[in-house]
Amino acid sequence: MHKEPPGAGDLRGVIFLKNGLLLILKLRKFIRKSEGGTMKIISIYFGLLFLLTGTILAQELTGPEIINKVRELMNQENVKGVMTQTIETTSGQLRTFEYEYFAANKGEKTLMRYTKPRRVKGQAFLMTNHADDIWAYFPRTGRVRKLASHAKKQKVQGSDFTYEDMGSGEAWIEEYESRRLRDEKAEGFDCFKVEMVAIPKKNPTYSKMVIWVRKSDFSTVRIAYYNDKGVHEKTLYLRDIQDVDGVPTAMTMVMENHLDNTRTEMKTISVTYNTTYPKNFFSERELKR
Repeated sequence: MHKEPPGAGDLRGVIFLKNGLLLILKLRKFIRKSEGGTMKIISIYFGLLFLLTGTILAQELTGPEIINKVRELMNQENVKGVMTQTIETTSGQLRTFEYEYFAANKGEKTLMRYTKPRRVKGQAFLMTNHADDIWAYFPRTGRVRKLASHAKKQKVQGSDFTYEDMGSGEAWIEEYESRRLRDEKAEGFDCFKVEMVAIPKKNPTYSKMVIWVRKSDFSTVRIAYYNDKGVHEKTLYLRDIQDVDGVPTAMTMVMENHLDNTRTEMKTISVTYNTTYPKNFFSERELKR
């Protein structure tokens, strides 16, 4: 599924391991010769050993391994939240919405219901099979309509997020091959940098994505999206990462569209992962509630 050239990152890991072990051996000799403060030195010794081990493991991680850790973190079993969505148009005009968000089965099912402003209140979207199937409900007509399959690539409420961006869950990971690039800083953090190239037969929306992953906890802090022509179309920034139910969670997400010169900011008002749903919650009936 995910491939990386043989030996990628191994040389750096070997060099780091060799230098680290030499440092530890020198410290052991120092401990043996010391007559006082032995416990303090031993504490330093084991602290360095722990730090070295963690760093070596990070050095040896491949692109697919990093992405799998991102998958484990991003796609919790269930989630429920309330968010605001502010769209900045090319003219600089701002449009703000508020909606409830429900997701289950690691993002395989998603339901969004708008609560503000009044003109869109009650509009709802149900996405199943990782956004391959989408239903929309509009209070004015009182009807539920199934959208065409290509709709998942369309913008949600004219924002810079597509239905697929919002409701694909972890499915997108299966559509790309991952390769670790040179580590670098992003958004002020030491990050892994991973390139994900589309598998042609999977026919995903984006031809390539580049992801920056924070080394300290595998939180994603930036994603660059390239369209089917290989042009850098959008960049997603994930900011204000907080611990929610033990899960590092970005409380602010900003998507910038470099081709349309637009910007969408989503802020989390409330969110929890400790939730369950009734059997038929993700259904047409719930859309109309």
